[in-house]
Amino acid sequence: MGNLKDKVIITAALCGAGTTKAQNPNVPITPEEIAADVVACAKAGAAIVHLHVRDENGVNSMEPSRFIEVVTLARKACEEAGVDVIFNCTTSGGKWPEEKRLGHLPELLPEMCSCSPGTMNWSNSYVFLNTPQFIEKLGTLTQELKIKPEIEIFDAGMMGNLNYYIKKGFIAEPPHVQFVLGVTGGMPGNIESLSYLLPKLPEGATWSITGIGKSHMPMMLAGLAAGCNGLRVGLEDNIYMEKGVLATNVSLVERAVELCKVVGREIATPAEAREILGLVKQK
Repeated sequence: MGNLKDKVIITAALCGAGTTKAQNPNVPITPEEIAADVVACAKAGAAIVHLHVRDENGVNSMEPSRFIEVVTLARKACEEAGVDVIFNCTTSGGKWPEEKRLGHLPELLPEMCSCSPGTMNWSNSYVFLNTPQFIEKLGTLTQELKIKPEIEIFDAGMMGNLNYYIKKGFIAEPPHVQFVLGVTGGMPGNIESLSYLLPKLPEGATWSITGIGKSHMPMMLAGLAAGCNGLRVGLEDNIYMEKGVLATNVSLVERAVELCKVVGREIATPAEAREILGLVKQK
């Protein structure tokens, strides 16, 4: 079966905060569409699904009630389909009040949630806001609730912040780091960025990588070459299989699985991913 630490954890980031059906009609927007993609991606090889939710108009939402509706439906769909998957719920930055960004976590107790340890000007369009106070609050809450934070790194300064919050006890060791490269305002999706970031990982950390848009495939290949623990794919990050060919979440998961096989890496099951990441399943 191979060494557990050599296995690759595939994460499917299904819709994100802004990808629209006008860009790609395969983007899941409704609770039913998201639940169906959760099941399909789990069957295709994803151990983790990273979830944002939308309101009735398809607009990004951080309303706890919407998260509860979507995740409850998706969990039921997985149970009915006989598939296992790890739920990773966003706490995404921006205009939302802190209590809304945290409100779904105690109710749903997902095994993972996102945690971005810094603020940036996202695509030169809005402030992706993560105040020190919010990060401390989120880090404390995740430890209380036994939820593993996925530390999203968009820019180099966030690595220093991560080490600071570990030192201060707000983020538990060992962390799991998700490099998200290629966002305008953050670090480019290239080898130079990854080469700079990797030596700064805290000791014992696990790491996954994704590239946004045209850097999606290059960053998967770079991650595999550098020995990543995980790959993140999905319509949140990239809407094409190749130029002019629209993707689905399932097709992106399937391609990641095939890439891993080509380089001789086995795919981690959800149970194996839990062991690698030290997760606690509560619901």
